[in-house]
Amino acid sequence: MSQASNPTHVSAQSLPADASTANPAPLVVMSDITKAYPGVLANDAVNLTIGEGSIHALLGENGAGKSTLVKVLYGLLEPDAGDITWRGERVSIASPAMARKLGIAMVFQHFSLFDSLSVLENIALGMGIKANDKLRMRIVDVSARYGLPLDPDRSVYTLSVGARQRIEIVRCLLQEPRLLIMDEPTSVLTPQEVAGLFDTLRQLAQSGMAILYISHKLEEIRVLCQGATILRGGRKVAEVIPEEQSVASLASLMMGGELPAALRRSAVVAGEPLFTIKQLNLPAKDANDVSLHDINLQVGSGEIVGIAGVAGNGQDELLATISGERLATDETHIVFDELPMGQQSAGARRRLGLCSVPEERLGHAAVPNLSLIDNVFLTAHHRKPLRRAGLISYARSKAMANDIIKQFNVQCHGPNALASSLSGGNLQKFIVGREILQSPRVLVISQPTWGVDAGAAAAIHRALAELAANGAAVLLISQDLDELMQYCDRIGALCAGRLSSFYPSSQLTTQQVGLLMAGEKIEGEAP
Repeated sequence: MSQASNPTHVSAQSLPADASTANPAPLVVMSDITKAYPGVLANDAVNLTIGEGSIHALLGENGAGKSTLVKVLYGLLEPDAGDITWRGERVSIASPAMARKLGIAMVFQHFSLFDSLSVLENIALGMGIKANDKLRMRIVDVSARYGLPLDPDRSVYTLSVGARQRIEIVRCLLQEPRLLIMDEPTSVLTPQEVAGLFDTLRQLAQSGMAILYISHKLEEIRVLCQGATILRGGRKVAEVIPEEQSVASLASLMMGGELPAALRRSAVVAGEPLFTIKQLNLPAKDANDVSLHDINLQVGSGEIVGIAGVAGNGQDELLATISGERLATDETHIVFDELPMGQQSAGARRRLGLCSVPEERLGHAAVPNLSLIDNVFLTAHHRKPLRRAGLISYARSKAMANDIIKQFNVQCHGPNALASSLSGGNLQKFIVGREILQSPRVLVISQPTWGVDAGAAAAIHRALAELAANGAAVLLISQDLDELMQYCDRIGALCAGRLSSFYPSSQLTTQQVGLLMAGEKIEGEAP
């Protein structure tokens, strides 16, 4: 399908004449990039142009083809057809090493750092050079120049996620790239860290560096980016100037239709407490683990309670203790519907109605090399009749997998598809659907919409709200402050294994939640 034949495409000629920043000299031009997998046309003759000194967004729903296009540009995939022109010359990018040699660097959504090593050692490993005083001085110089403060000798495991992201960015900048690709860069940052990152990106663009920015946070795109290319179903469907669009119009272009109206929860009067944690203390398992200190919280029937926090502050440890993957030191530390269960197994808790969705999708919430049918059985057999005469009922497990696929609009090749074959957003929808269809009385869910598109996020939020409306207690652990503020009744924050007080979301600002995430008290709180 050509760009000219697509009625939603906005051509360069239709852009305003004064939008010079949206049309700088091309640095890289991707022409008619096509890439197919068995049964899937991931990129269908996609065109992308990124100008020097510009911040350009790449938008699309999960499975739209963004990751494939970026992997082609960074040399991780070879296209089946199409050309790439770099600074006016046609090139073939056969590997990431070749991409870096050209001047293309990438900060991935998932960091690749060794916790036990220092900042200096991690950067040296990533660049394949010696960790010496010369590199230490370069790190200090670059981090100071671009407002990315780093101590080269500090161990990574002691750093916040924002600081870890700075390591990845500085490592890229030390290679003096002409193009910096950033994949979901703000998904784990506090509002204060996001503001600092945006200042840095603008400074980099002013120095002539081009930035390709991939994010599902559409308001960020409107504020930061001069141009945006939108993909849908593997095809380029539009090219727009984000500041001239609304969040709704950008979402509509991505989805090919109107975004469902945002669900806003009215004031909720919580019912009887269904889930309580009392004075929970849990020592760290090792040097890279986080200890939990004096954790107290309560979630009532019909209530959605949110826990904010930058990753690595005890969220994984708290969820593991709630789900039963790790036991509390005393039965009374965790109470479910007046029943002490701090030392009950994960299976026993599920049978009672406590279900959970961990942050890590593949390897924790789902087994990559098992089918969706098998992955349904792994957690749902505790609460659903998926066994017959002591044996696995394949037919019942398949029926439940099909129900999840249908109700949550999971894009996949049917219930026999391997979990690893799904895009991140579609796998997340499947995992959330699997837990919700078990009709839990308490659901603990971590990062429910991390990395998913606006349509999928709306579907997940609506499902959680309906679950609470039916009397369940929902504990939502998230780094997305907009999500917490809009969908939770009360919000607290984890910092270094300590849980703050909880406040009605209607009485908080995102800046105040950011302070709680940093371990600070908000104005008016008792010392």
